Amino acid sequence: MSSLHKQLRRRIQNQAQNRCGYCQSQQQYVLGKLEIDHIIPVATGGTDNEENLWLACRLCNSYKGVQTETHDPLSGKLVKLFNPRQQSWTDHFAWNDDGDQIIGLTPCGRATVIALQLNNIVAVMVRRAWVRAGWHPPQR
Repeated sequence: MSSLHKQLRRRIQNQAQNRCGYCQSQQQYVLGKLEIDHIIPVATGGTDNEENLWLACRLCNSYKGVQTETHDPLSGKLVKLFNPRQQSWTDHFAWNDDGDQIIGLTPCGRATVIALQLNNIVAVMVRRAWVRAGWHPPQR
């Protein structure tokens, strides 16, 4: 890994507060390194420029794949997925009362919850354990 690449990764880690931009999982609690996500995938015209990069956990990054938009489950309208670099997480999402599931508050939030399967059974199970340990939900 080049020195420039290491510096870029460090900057993105700091900007993202070392957590996944989608599910908010903190690096210290996930197995494996958080990945550098191309918000707009290279396969769909995205670039390697810093403004197109953010941190994502492997699960969110794998569910996201090359998706950039999907349908809001409430309105049925096609909407862009959440962009963690340009949008505020708390404007589009909230935690349920138990702190183990992500609620989409907007068309973008709802679509992203579905597209990235943010409340898949494994994620919810792990978050429940984190809540019991006092590690979750993350403080903003």
